[in-house]
Amino acid sequence: MIALLVRDIRLAMRAGGGFGLGLAFFLIAVVLVPFGVGPEGGLLGTIAPGILWIAALLACLLSLDRIFTLDYEDGSLDLLATSPLPMEGVVAMKALAHWLTTGLPLTIAAPVLGLLLNLPESAYYWLVVTFLLGTPALSFIGTFGAALTVGVKRGGLLLSLLVLPLYIPSLTFGAEALRRGAEGMANTVPLLMLAGITLGTIALLPFVAAQAIRINLR
Repeated sequence: MIALLVRDIRLAMRAGGGFGLGLAFFLIAVVLVPFGVGPEGGLLGTIAPGILWIAALLACLLSLDRIFTLDYEDGSLDLLATSPLPMEGVVAMKALAHWLTTGLPLTIAAPVLGLLLNLPESAYYWLVVTFLLGTPALSFIGTFGAALTVGVKRGGLLLSLLVLPLYIPSLTFGAEALRRGAEGMANTVPLLMLAGITLGTIALLPFVAAQAIRINLR
């Protein structure tokens, strides 16, 4: 399992592997917001939680079609399906590799980009906390969507349509927890909901995604 995780991380780090794609999109999306809505600091600070979470969500979405496509095209996925490794573990490792190469870099970069949106100082701690709690769910949900579209030609659009509605709860509670933290309000409830969503996706979706892959490979 560790070897599979290292392999996927190396593939993502290569040119064209998607590692820099999500981070670059996140940077561009956040940088363009002040040009679109104006330099008013109060307005930027108000919309910053939602903008950061939406940009992170879309950045994670960009590299989802790469999770299984390359392995499917070169036959590696068939070998993994017939190997002694449980397919549920394979799915979990691929989701973890996606988070390590997409979600974690976004979490590290988010506080820096928060400066561009005039995010209040009190919000930076909660920005990191909400991203750490919420972005793993984006990767596991995205891996589930990628498993459903394995073998579908030009399935990127279908993948987006499948995954985006499932991202809405994480987006809602992540942005709300960050907004309440920025305003000095109690944010325990949205944080617990965000953590619950992430734990639920980690516990359940690898099994569902593994079954979807088995069906698609028949």
